[in-house]
Amino acid sequence: MTAARRVFVRGVVQGVGFRPFVYGLATKLGLRGWVRNTSGGVEIALQGPAAAVEQFLHRLRSEAPPLARLDAVDAHEDAAPVDCIGFAILPSAEQSGTSQALPPDAAICPACERELFDPSNRRYLYPFISCTACGPRFTIISKLPCDRERTVMAAFPFCPACATEYENPLDRRFHAQASACPVCGPRLALREGAVETSGLAAVLRARRLLREGRIVAIKGIGGFHLACDAGNAAALAELRRRKHRPDKPFALMAVDLAAIQAACQCSDAEAELLRSPARPIVLLERRQPESFPGLAPRLNRLGFLLPYTPLHLLLLAQNEPVLNQEPSPAVLVMTSGNRSGEPLAADNDEALSRLGLLADAFLLHDRPILARCDDSVVCVSQARHAPISLRRSRGYAPAPLRLPFAVSKPLLAVGGELKNTFCLAQGGQAFLSQHIGGLTNAETCAAFERSIAQLSQLFHIQPELVVHDLHPQYFSTRSAQRLGIPCVAVQHHHAHIAACMADNGLSERKLIGLAFDGTGYGSDGKIWGGEVLLASYAGFERFTHLEYLPLPGGDAAIRKPWRIAVGYAQALGLDIEGLPFLQHINRQAVAIVQQQVKKRLNAPFSSSMGRLFDAVASLLGICHEVSYEGQAAIELETLSQPFMASAAAYAINWEDMRGALGISLKPLLQAVIDDVRAVTPAGLIGARFHRAIASLAVALCEQARRAAGLHEAALSGGVWQNQLLRQLTCAGLAEAGFIVYVHKQVPANDGGLALGQAAVAQAALFQDFPW
Repeated sequence: MTAARRVFVRGVVQGVGFRPFVYGLATKLGLRGWVRNTSGGVEIALQGPAAAVEQFLHRLRSEAPPLARLDAVDAHEDAAPVDCIGFAILPSAEQSGTSQALPPDAAICPACERELFDPSNRRYLYPFISCTACGPRFTIISKLPCDRERTVMAAFPFCPACATEYENPLDRRFHAQASACPVCGPRLALREGAVETSGLAAVLRARRLLREGRIVAIKGIGGFHLACDAGNAAALAELRRRKHRPDKPFALMAVDLAAIQAACQCSDAEAELLRSPARPIVLLERRQPESFPGLAPRLNRLGFLLPYTPLHLLLLAQNEPVLNQEPSPAVLVMTSGNRSGEPLAADNDEALSRLGLLADAFLLHDRPILARCDDSVVCVSQARHAPISLRRSRGYAPAPLRLPFAVSKPLLAVGGELKNTFCLAQGGQAFLSQHIGGLTNAETCAAFERSIAQLSQLFHIQPELVVHDLHPQYFSTRSAQRLGIPCVAVQHHHAHIAACMADNGLSERKLIGLAFDGTGYGSDGKIWGGEVLLASYAGFERFTHLEYLPLPGGDAAIRKPWRIAVGYAQALGLDIEGLPFLQHINRQAVAIVQQQVKKRLNAPFSSSMGRLFDAVASLLGICHEVSYEGQAAIELETLSQPFMASAAAYAINWEDMRGALGISLKPLLQAVIDDVRAVTPAGLIGARFHRAIASLAVALCEQARRAAGLHEAALSGGVWQNQLLRQLTCAGLAEAGFIVYVHKQVPANDGGLALGQAAVAQAALFQDFPW
């Protein structure tokens, strides 16, 4: 019995070897027909024995290529006979009103790595080797459907050998859009001042420079890295001086997993992430505090990643005779190629101009980068052994997130001011952008607007609604309002909780939201950040919050946590005279801050949980000035960790602390000060503080449950990237009978905010906002 089917496949099915897979499977089963890319996915026409057609549909789902993700497979009976003798791959077809998922860039696959180091292979030591299973995708595509002529590789016509592979259905490079070889593909060059070296000599020279302690700017898949020998203290100090980055951790790239395991503890789940096609930076516990000193000062974790491009492998290889003419370090610092606050450099001329004072040499290539894409950062939850996204970018973006609902009109959500990402949503999919960064300078703001235009075009999404933060002065807000389409403003912490709900695939419901972060514009015009919300996608009620306390000097207080500590003590009537931390602060400056609070001069009020962590870090003498966001709280967490097993929470009855003005923090801060006066170790005080905040979170959820009958809690906001606090709170809530939701695919910080904005806006389309 003969059957004919027309099959439509949606998901990540372009640029991942899906058409060659379909061709091979249909040919094996003796089916006639064709396959083609469309603007909305992949379309297949099939005809043959009914049993073979059914087997094809089953194996289509179960044997799809590793980089493919099938969100929907719709098969319909096809009345029209297939006009083919065999099976064919047809030219792509554009369709209006559809959007297609775009594959993220993928790390070099094992097969290409073997070829890279095989002297008999024609791509031996070629730094741009790739196939259908690996290589650049998102960063080189200009238009969908995904075909070579719509990528930057159109500028590199195939040589006869590559053309034969590309057209051979049995070859691993059959329709591999980024495929190339030394004859016809991109080329490498090392530039040192006016001197330029090309080809393999450029790699050897770069290896030597790295070994000698020089800083090299290296062009990768999504932009430039600044690299140096991770074991060379002088090189590291010079990189910190040039980048004006005295304390912020640097990422490390190691030649292999063994090199990482020598420095850090690495679980099976962490090793799996390190080796995955996404190849993110993974935060790992150091084995010894002296492991790579200076890379992450006063922290107990290092951020490691494995090589993800052929060029990385050539720079780090330790056992390749040709490359060992110039030995190279086995571990390199690989930090973003940008000046502080600016976007990642991606273009050769741009890098030479902007990074000229940062790098001693530039390892360049002539394959253009169309989309800047920084490295992703993840960690593994020790309690759940599951990945937690801290920065979602290369390897993950812009793969779509499945929404638990369909949006009724195309929309754009522009995110927040810091750690910005934006989100395009259409149908049941949300396309969250790569990491953009802080919208605090002209270059990053311009990159933000260019990226919106680029992804809107790629995904064929023309927004009919734009969603922004409630803060009127955010650049993202002003940019949204200039677009000339209807706008919706969403409160910052409501968006956080909605993002966590959408990240977990939750349908519309009301739950308890613990939105703990540093800064968010509140509905009352004040700075929020320690919020307990009764929230759904459609709206929220502010159940309670930390009491409002002053931030003397506004942004100056965020940069100098001692100002927060002094301001909180002054506002609450706490005696801090004689505390050791004041020995490091100018007495006149302390007096000025105290007067600011008394007279309410430039001391805006905040209910921020993040600022509370900053204040305690300063009171304990851990950190008085920060050089990167979250530094004080991260150092407090690190110092607290060894004391957690022996520390008990401060005995505070949180039931009595909640009043009309919020949750009183005076008893907690008084207990911290008493411990400081008793010369209790700072780490032990920090551990007791962490336990106290976790017990506060549980107590507030129990109060909300009694008031509203809710049994589910969602945790969102940057404070929840604190692993100690997250684990303690999740355990306490679970013990109290709550169902707890934490972030998984998108960050808890503002990197996930746009997803929540999109979810809230969709709910708003069906009712008036209550705020």
